[in-house]
Amino acid sequence: MYKPKLEKDIRCPLEYGLDIFGGKWKSRIICVLAKKEVLRYSSLRKEMTNITDAVLATTLKELIADGIVQRRQFDEIPPRVEYCLTDKGRSVVPILQSICRWSGAYHRENSEYILSQCQKCDYQCENSSD
Repeated sequence: MYKPKLEKDIRCPLEYGLDIFGGKWKSRIICVLAKKEVLRYSSLRKEMTNITDAVLATTLKELIADGIVQRRQFDEIPPRVEYCLTDKGRSVVPILQSICRWSGAYHRENSEYILSQCQKCDYQCENSSD
């Protein structure tokens, strides 16, 4: 896994929050797991758009290390691994929905490019009559 040369220098709660769920992929993974609840890696990969296996694996490891996502491995043949949000991860969802509502007031996307999980977001439901 990638190791930064310098340790993180997080000095305030906002920086911590943005480190935990900021960026292109972390918030999307959280939203997909919030909607689907439990997914195997391959199913999660299918739900994501344009993400490589390396980026998905690295991002999942970061979310697991931060206590946002739980990885459950079952001792079966063939092996089975499932991912779901922890309580800490579920507590992030209302924050992401608030950001989505705020962003929607100022940014409109072409509806054909909106991710499927975004189409079911609270913001989209509240504004579907627009």
